[in-house]
Amino acid sequence: MAAAAATPAVAGSAGGPGAAARPEQLGLAGMPRRLFPATPSKLTTFTSCPRRYYLTYLLRPAPPKGPPWAHNSMGAAVHNALREWWLLPPPRRTPTAGGAALAAGWITEGFRDAEQSARWRDRARDWVEGYLASVDPADEPVGLERQIAMRTSRLALSGRVDRIDARGDEVVIVDYKTGRWVPNTDDARGSVALAVYALGAARTLRRPCHQVELHHLPTGQVVTWRHTDESLGRHVSRAEQVADDIVAGTDTVEAGADPDDVFPPQPGTQCGWCDLRRHCPTGQAAQPDKAPWAGLPVEPA
Repeated sequence: MAAAAATPAVAGSAGGPGAAARPEQLGLAGMPRRLFPATPSKLTTFTSCPRRYYLTYLLRPAPPKGPPWAHNSMGAAVHNALREWWLLPPPRRTPTAGGAALAAGWITEGFRDAEQSARWRDRARDWVEGYLASVDPADEPVGLERQIAMRTSRLALSGRVDRIDARGDEVVIVDYKTGRWVPNTDDARGSVALAVYALGAARTLRRPCHQVELHHLPTGQVVTWRHTDESLGRHVSRAEQVADDIVAGTDTVEAGADPDDVFPPQPGTQCGWCDLRRHCPTGQAAQPDKAPWAGLPVEPA
């Protein structure tokens, strides 16, 4: 059913999560429609639960979200520390410096109490220092938290890449992970975000980019997948199909249809982690409430 992917071109700018959800048709008959602005997160939200997409991107005013999650705070602190480490002069890029950056920028939101927060801060510091011990501080990235944008015939895609490395004549996408789920090859191969980043990086930097990597700091594992032009094209084709479904649903609601019918909930284990579960009776019935710190990988001894 997948159509052949159109050849993407680099966009100077693209819409993000706050952009309008539906591309307007241009006024003149026969003119192409405006590109649908999307991020990988926006597309993934729709495929995982149309109701969550509606509540997040279409309903205005936007409903309030739940309390912050400790695992998100920890992940943000780790990402920030790794960014700060690469911004140091190379002689100062020691594992200890990375640990110090983690401690200085630690985020306490979502933890049960100060004691739990401090324990996880120390554990995350160990992860960062252990990871950086295996990184060459002189191997300068060609991109650090770089915004990537690309266009297809129907989409304006954008996203932010954790790191882009140079490996010979190619560039490689590096994505940091800190969650309890240990990623595997299927996660790297099936990630729409990584595919978009690879395509965008290749066109922005004018260098081939087929390899994507997930670096899981809690375990030190690095999961690698090497795309082909065909597999990247399949990701783009699927993204365009999702965007078409979103546009069709949005048009139907604007024509007067009930959003509950057009954007139905998709209950599952993800309902326990949804920031908008308080606004979704189906999600509340599917999964019990979880404590804000329940997503932490494993409680340290």
